[in-house]
Amino acid sequence: MLLSLLHIFLKVTAMKLFLQLSLIFFLFTLSIHAQTDKALVDCKIHIDVVKNDPTQFTLSLSHDEQCEIILEQNTSKIVLIPKEHNNSPYQTKENNVTGIISKVDKLISLAKSKLGASYVPTKAGPDHFDCSGFVYYIFTTNGIPIPRSSLNQSKSGNKLVREELEKGDILFFDTYQKNHINHSGIYLGDGKFIHSSSGKAYGVTISNLDKGFYVDKFRWGIRKIESGSK
Repeated sequence: MLLSLLHIFLKVTAMKLFLQLSLIFFLFTLSIHAQTDKALVDCKIHIDVVKNDPTQFTLSLSHDEQCEIILEQNTSKIVLIPKEHNNSPYQTKENNVTGIISKVDKLISLAKSKLGASYVPTKAGPDHFDCSGFVYYIFTTNGIPIPRSSLNQSKSGNKLVREELEKGDILFFDTYQKNHINHSGIYLGDGKFIHSSSGKAYGVTISNLDKGFYVDKFRWGIRKIESGSK
């Protein structure tokens, strides 16, 4: 019995030590010097760890105004470059977005950075949200104007059925099944969406569109970022 308790104690202690070391490792400032045609720009990125639960860490990034973050798709590589560095290999000609990260990726990145933020009625950020306030904050912060309420948001574009949905589309639900839109979220792809829930999560969370509570509550989606500019 004593050996079992000692074994459990050692495991818990090791886990605490691991978490502490993880925090120490990630709480740092990374300086990257980028040479431009005009001058040497000192870009600094600060990475903070936000612990949401024992199984997940959220990294919060902040950086100098004269620089921007480029996040490569499908990799974990982050590049920090000066905004005026026009000859960067990360510039693209396929769209009007600086760098290889698309408008939708930027929007979803901001949305995911709010995971765990609490649900508060009538709030629209930056740290507390109701459902439509969350969608409103994410889109308007990315320079895309939309109405404030879920109902008005649902009327601000052409309706999309489930099979037409793409990443970045706004989803609308009738959670009381009374033929009235009362909830909205943002589609992430692969049957998942992110939203500020007044349910069990009581905050910004990711849910499944195709099973569980929302499967028969979904009504339609709309698209605010056209495919050509994604």
